[in-house]
Amino acid sequence: MTSSKILSTQDPQAIATASEILKKHGTIVFPTDTIYGVAADAFSPEGIQKIYEVKERPEEKALPVLIGDLDQLADLVLYVSDTVRKIATAFWPGPLTLILPKGPNIPPDLSPYPTLGVRMPNLPFTLSLLRKVGPLATTSANLSGGPNPMTAQDVIDQIGDRVDLILDGGPTLGMTASTVVDVSGTEMKILRQGPISLDDLQSLFD
Repeated sequence: MTSSKILSTQDPQAIATASEILKKHGTIVFPTDTIYGVAADAFSPEGIQKIYEVKERPEEKALPVLIGDLDQLADLVLYVSDTVRKIATAFWPGPLTLILPKGPNIPPDLSPYPTLGVRMPNLPFTLSLLRKVGPLATTSANLSGGPNPMTAQDVIDQIGDRVDLILDGGPTLGMTASTVVDVSGTEMKILRQGPISLDDLQSLFD
């Protein structure tokens, strides 16, 4: 059993309930196009701290941020270059995380580095949630080092009594982890290879 509230992603109140919890600096869990993620408001230091506590995650590890549309990017980063906009337009939503210079309004706990990882997941429910509540600091909904959670039950088994709400969308698609590309400087650098290659990215500019 779990002490967390559990709602189906099909529940008409799912997004509204999540929104209320996030406004109060709480934590929620939801499915993405890869695995289940645990999340808090990206601008809430209290919520971000709870993610580290829930996961028992080392605080020197930055948290990535998920967004629901391209307009949300401007609130998170220092600037959105034409290059970044072109890449995002081509590959978002999808399995691509962009490492960008973080903006001045970002809580320090979100990333101890001058950069921030941002992605737009390719799952209709998750996009609807993100468009309603805004950018979310999100990482895998497991104990640090534990198995990746592919179902709500996987989440319950690891952190079920530590979060405020679990949104159950059934088994996730289990897609390969996203490609991580650093576009914070003058050259694109792949930090983690995923479904999208450096050639795919560079082909936009040929």
